[in-house]
Amino acid sequence: MTTVPKPQQVAHSRARLAPRAIGALLEFAPASSSLRFAVHRCRTARLEVKASGNTFGNYFQVATYGESHGGGVGCVISGCPPRIPLTEADLQVELDRRRPGQSRITSTRKETDTCKILSGTHEGVTTGTPILVIVPNTDQIGSDHREIANVYRPSHADATYDFKYGVRAVQGGGRSSGRETVGRVAAGALAKKILKLKCGLEIESNIVRCPDPEYAEKMIDAIDRVRVRGDSVGGVITCVARNVPRGLGSPVFDKLESELAKAMLSIPASNGFEIGSGFAGTDLTGSEHNDEFYMDKAGSVRTRTNRSGGVQGGISNGEIVHFKVAFKPTPSIGVKQNTVSRERQNVELLARGRHDPCVAPRAVPVVESMAALVLMDQLMAHVAQCEMFALNTALQEPVGSF
Repeated sequence: MTTVPKPQQVAHSRARLAPRAIGALLEFAPASSSLRFAVHRCRTARLEVKASGNTFGNYFQVATYGESHGGGVGCVISGCPPRIPLTEADLQVELDRRRPGQSRITSTRKETDTCKILSGTHEGVTTGTPILVIVPNTDQIGSDHREIANVYRPSHADATYDFKYGVRAVQGGGRSSGRETVGRVAAGALAKKILKLKCGLEIESNIVRCPDPEYAEKMIDAIDRVRVRGDSVGGVITCVARNVPRGLGSPVFDKLESELAKAMLSIPASNGFEIGSGFAGTDLTGSEHNDEFYMDKAGSVRTRTNRSGGVQGGISNGEIVHFKVAFKPTPSIGVKQNTVSRERQNVELLARGRHDPCVAPRAVPVVESMAALVLMDQLMAHVAQCEMFALNTALQEPVGSF
C-alpha cells in the first residue's frame, strides 16, 4: 500500500524525514522547503536472529549439540551424499580413539561414548537426508564443579561466557568443554570414509600416539611429571593428508589453508596454526623457500619440495597437505590460583574434577576429523563448480582419478 501525506500534515516540519520501512525508496526536499512529500511502502520491518557458531561447513554441514554434563552430545550432518555405506560401528572406531579414561595421561572420566544413529540411513546406507547422531553422557559428577559455580577459572571460558550471555552452564564448562568434540569426531568419521572412497584420501596425525617408541615415552614422561603435581602441559599436533585432489579451495576468502585454520582454531584449547614451512619460512629467502616444479615419470606436474604444505594460492596442488596445531596447557588444574568471583571479589581457587593433564593426545582424532570435514566440504564445492561441465583435460583432472 502506498500513502501520500497531505501537505498540511508536513508543512510545518523542518526536520529531515527518516526511513520508516525496510526497502523503502525515499526522496527528501531541502530542509528549507516549506512543503515536502514522502512516498514509501508500508512494510513491517522484521528482525531475524540466527543461532550462530554451532554449524560448520557449506555443502557438507555439521551442527554439534549438547554439553559436558547434559543428557548427551552429538551432531546433525546435512548434505551427505546418498548410498554411502554407514553403520554405527564406522563412527564408533573414531569415537573410541577420542574418549576419556584410556590411560593415566588422560581424564579419568569413564564414558563409553557409545553412539546411536537416529536418522539419515536405511538398511546400512545413507539416504541423503540429515543424519542425527547421539552419544549419551553417562559419567557426570556435578559435585566436582561446586568450587567454580561462582568463580572464574583462569584462562577458561567461564568469564567470557558470562560477559557475553549473562549466564553459563557451570558443570563441566558447558559448550566450552572438550566433550563438545564428540559430535565433530562422529561427523569426521563419515567424512573420512567418503574421502577414502572417492579419492583415496588419508589423514594422519600424531602426538604421544607417536610411531617412534622412544619419543613417545619421552612425551609420556613429560606429561607424568606435571600430572602428579596437579599441573598440565601443552602440545603440538602434526597432521598430514595424503592424496588430496588438486583444486580444493576457493580464493579469496575461502582458501583451503584459511578454512583449515578456522577449523583447527575452533577446537577447544587450540591456540596456534601453521601450514607448510609456517613461521620458520620467514627465515628463508624466496629462492630457498620456493617449491620448484618438475614433470614426474607419469607426466604429472609436481613440486620437488613442499614448503607450501600442499596449498598454493589457496588451492590444493596435489602434494601432501601438512600443517601443525598448537594446544595450550589444560587450564583446569589442581594448583591453587588467584582469580575473581562473579561478585567481583579477588579470591583463590583450587579446582577439582577430572581433567586431562595434556589435551593433545585426545585431540589427535579431533584434528583429523576437522581436517576431514574441511576437505569434504571443499571437495563438494569443487565438484559442484568445476566439474559440472566437461573438464579442460589438458590442465584439469577429474576428482577420483587416483
